[in-house]
Amino acid sequence: MNVLGISCYYHDSAAALIKDGIVVAAAQEERFTRKKHDEAFPKNAIDYCLREGRITLDNVDCMVFYEKPFMKFDRIMEMFFHSAPSGVGMFLSAMPAWLKQKLWMEEDMRKQTGFRGEIKFTEHHLSHAASAFYASPFKRAAILTVDGVGEWATATMGTGSEDGSITMLREIRFPHSLGLLYSAFTAYLGFKVNSGEYKVMGLAPHGKPTYYDVIMDKLIDLKEDGSFRLNMDYFSFMTEFKTTNEKFNELFGGPPRTSETEFNKKHYDLARSIQAVTEEVMLKMTNSLYDQTKEKYLCMAGGVALNCVANGRILRECPYEDIYIQPAAGDAGGSVGCAAAVYNTLAKKPPFSMMNSAYLGPAFSDAEIEDYLKSVGASYTKAPEEDLLKQTARWVADKRVVGWFQGRMEFGPRALGARSILADPTDPTMKDTLNAKIKLREGFRPFAPTVTEEKISEYFDIDCPSPYMLLVANTRPEYRSKLPAITHVDGTARIQSVSSEQNRLYHGVIKEFGKLSGVEVVVNTSYNIRGEPLVCTPGDAYACFMRTGMEALAMGSFLMAKEDQHPDMDKVKIRDYELD
Repeated sequence: MNVLGISCYYHDSAAALIKDGIVVAAAQEERFTRKKHDEAFPKNAIDYCLREGRITLDNVDCMVFYEKPFMKFDRIMEMFFHSAPSGVGMFLSAMPAWLKQKLWMEEDMRKQTGFRGEIKFTEHHLSHAASAFYASPFKRAAILTVDGVGEWATATMGTGSEDGSITMLREIRFPHSLGLLYSAFTAYLGFKVNSGEYKVMGLAPHGKPTYYDVIMDKLIDLKEDGSFRLNMDYFSFMTEFKTTNEKFNELFGGPPRTSETEFNKKHYDLARSIQAVTEEVMLKMTNSLYDQTKEKYLCMAGGVALNCVANGRILRECPYEDIYIQPAAGDAGGSVGCAAAVYNTLAKKPPFSMMNSAYLGPAFSDAEIEDYLKSVGASYTKAPEEDLLKQTARWVADKRVVGWFQGRMEFGPRALGARSILADPTDPTMKDTLNAKIKLREGFRPFAPTVTEEKISEYFDIDCPSPYMLLVANTRPEYRSKLPAITHVDGTARIQSVSSEQNRLYHGVIKEFGKLSGVEVVVNTSYNIRGEPLVCTPGDAYACFMRTGMEALAMGSFLMAKEDQHPDMDKVKIRDYELD
């Protein structure tokens, strides 16, 4: 049975194919169009999934959309009626897209693809719940989903059972939303909503939670069971295309920060304060869910589940034996979840453990890579695997910044060793070098480590694997000075662990670096520049290599040093990207 899942028209459009209970392909549309967070119908991602699955649309048993448009439209209409007449401008702006396209998703899906088979719809938060539960290693679990908003729900709490059923126990409904609260501060701090939330998380350790009490007293009424209500007097997202109003500005002493301007103590403290509030809400939710269900395991999804600082606290402080977070926890992962939910119904067989990795995107053969390199006049050598690993490790140990393009592209927002940039974590200047000369991004932002799974507890205060870079833990005190490039100002690190079974080449290069440096850890940052989606093709990777201060590239079996490159740059497609 083949089930194709689709998410689109809001942000991070994606497609995923489940074939006989296994996710065989999944990708975001942005990776193909090169438009970050692309919301368009995922034509390219669908085409890729069908190619990877070696099927055509005629072989697809069912196509599934990740939410229910009429339920969402009902919420939007009720919101407009409730806020009238102040929201008339927003209403008139939103209606054409709804009346022409979004409301008629079945017709649109058939028009865009030519599909003639069965089309189904799942609720937004069920898609999130299914994306986590069926991908997890658990047959029973509590399930928590938290995001901005789906149809009506902004958070749901439920359970998954051995028979594959998912039961929703309770929910929090719009406009009361932890995701929208966090996004309000994202916008106030001068970052883009649905794009810059992770920057707030990175900014937070630079400040103190001096506004925590103000937020708790004025903006959110939080109960012990994790339920809450927002004070809507301070928010404008129901009537305008912005999240906050003048009353919010007055509460925090002035207008929002303008993008690309300097940060000051207030900005740092605001970031730390909303992060502290978010962690408190998430801890109350997860503890309450445990008290209600007594389940040993917890599965999480939704955009707020990408808050890896909160996730780390849940792992350490809550009574669950283990937790699983969907690596594509945001809307892109909804494509996997809706397909899984419908597969479970149609096949009458739960797709348990449907994802054993996030390496679900396109791969490119050595022949395809070499054809591209020849076409642009690149200078390269082809190396056997042992030499490839040793030379890459030697470059990293020599303080070079190395592009690493191997195997299938990652699904989700994190680079996990397929489309990564690698560097030396022991170099105290490396963080600033990467931010300024390679990534072209804000200087406060930290970099994450990848560590061999067998060594994770040696360097970090964590006793379980972290394969998807979704947990933050302390760098052990004795290693903080030895690993300055990946240890944040508060002594923590956002950790990815890798085993040989998960990614043999990536694990191998870190082992080789360990022989040279004494630590089996590398800096791992996504292979892109600021505003650019993660690279997908050899052309994307080579263009990024040539336009930045990256000094070497290992792509497939091919090794390239920057100083040897004398290509006809007119043949290299260099794009400009809008800052995120």
